[in-house]
Amino acid sequence: MPLATDDFLDIDDVTPAELDALLDRAAVMKAGETDPRLGDATLGMIFEKPSTRTRVSFETGMTRLGGHAMFLGPDDIQLGHGEPLRDTARVLGRYVDGVMARLFDHEDVETLAEHADCPVINGLTDEAHPCQTLADLLTIRETVGEDATVAWVGDGNNVGQSFVVGAAMAGIDVDVATPADYEMNPAVFDRAAEFGADVTPSTDPEAAIDGADIVYTDVWISMGQEDEREEKLAAFEGFQVNADLLAGTDAKVMHCLPAHRGEEITNDVLESDRALVWDQAENRMHAQNALLVELLGGE
Repeated sequence: MPLATDDFLDIDDVTPAELDALLDRAAVMKAGETDPRLGDATLGMIFEKPSTRTRVSFETGMTRLGGHAMFLGPDDIQLGHGEPLRDTARVLGRYVDGVMARLFDHEDVETLAEHADCPVINGLTDEAHPCQTLADLLTIRETVGEDATVAWVGDGNNVGQSFVVGAAMAGIDVDVATPADYEMNPAVFDRAAEFGADVTPSTDPEAAIDGADIVYTDVWISMGQEDEREEKLAAFEGFQVNADLLAGTDAKVMHCLPAHRGEEITNDVLESDRALVWDQAENRMHAQNALLVELLGGE
């Protein structure tokens, strides 16, 4: 199913049917199907933030698809050195077949998409991480099934916001528990409601995980928030995913990585049989490969 969108800036840029088809394609490609349609394609990868999974999964994925990925860090291009972002976008759009951008400000990726004459993929912004959501939903399909119930415990950050909307699109129930003052944007729940989800946020982790098949968490202190460290550690007391919180449940555990062991999650939980985190990490590449084929390959 060709995507109706030219860009992928957040998870609901695609329809539920398109999302389902993307996950179907990702599963088939993961099982060994090759798709040579990107043999002449180049993906420009803009990074304001450092990355392990985003860079390696996109770069390896493009290579496996027969294409080429080009790393463009802060010291490699004029971005941040005086050239307006819209000018960078216009130039890149004439050189490459697609742009993947990992940026701080979500408005910047929107500016790229507005001015680049090629598809733009959001590899992470402060508001959204839709590629992670694709990997998460593929992982849930493979392990627990799409009738799963998920509890999000921790910061109401970019990963959680995209996941709540994506889960709603896939028919997955999510309970959200965040500390006061660290909630998700209320618009996220409005977007989820458009797909029939009824998500009631709370500040009670134990209530959120009651009956959950999966408990999902992420770092409390994201890149660029280091000066908030002490304040956040105090605010998030009681939100750590640990053996005590999970006691009496059979819930699996998800985390998009990197993890701050001993803060939002304990080492013993992350290293336990509950953890799906390594499947999530692998599935970044498979899910993104499906997305790349749809956006760059044509039919």
